[in-house]
Amino acid sequence: MPGGRPRTFDENEALERAVEVFWRQGYEGTSITDLTSAMGVNKPSLYAVYGGKADLFRRAIAHYAEHDMAYAQAALREQTALDVVRRFLHDNVIALTRDDKPAGCLSIQGGLSCSADNQDVAQFLAASRLGGEKAFADRFRAAPELPAGTDPDALARLLMIVSEGQAVHASAGVSRADLQQSADLALKGIENLLR
Repeated sequence: MPGGRPRTFDENEALERAVEVFWRQGYEGTSITDLTSAMGVNKPSLYAVYGGKADLFRRAIAHYAEHDMAYAQAALREQTALDVVRRFLHDNVIALTRDDKPAGCLSIQGGLSCSADNQDVAQFLAASRLGGEKAFADRFRAAPELPAGTDPDALARLLMIVSEGQAVHASAGVSRADLQQSADLALKGIENLLR
């Protein structure tokens, strides 16, 4: 048959399963066998469709950013800087504690700590997180209501530090209610900064 045998699996569904495996086990903690088992594909199909483990991980991160972190893009579209912060902090807590997903954040758990052989994975994730921080900084820079002297970069960094810390706590089992209390305190602090 020209072009090889037809695929017997749903590419997107298999990718979602890979996201979950990487999310639960991290990049280094995930083997090709873990992936093929969870995705319902054999090794040749995994390599043919997704490339190697590193390529699959990059696709998993892109899928995660588009679907599981869509709330960040929604927050960036809010009318004021404070509305951006409020929505992001609120929706972040919900995303980190969903019943149908692993607790925490794939970007944090995926490869925060990697061996020397996989430093490119850690660097890729760090660059991805910094890209999100830059998007918030750019949004704050464009906010005419930002008080004079407020550093948009520092404000975006603060927001990311809170959300990344929340992700670590969520993965350790901290409850949604407790994370929301922390988000509320962070919001109060930022509200005072923006007055």
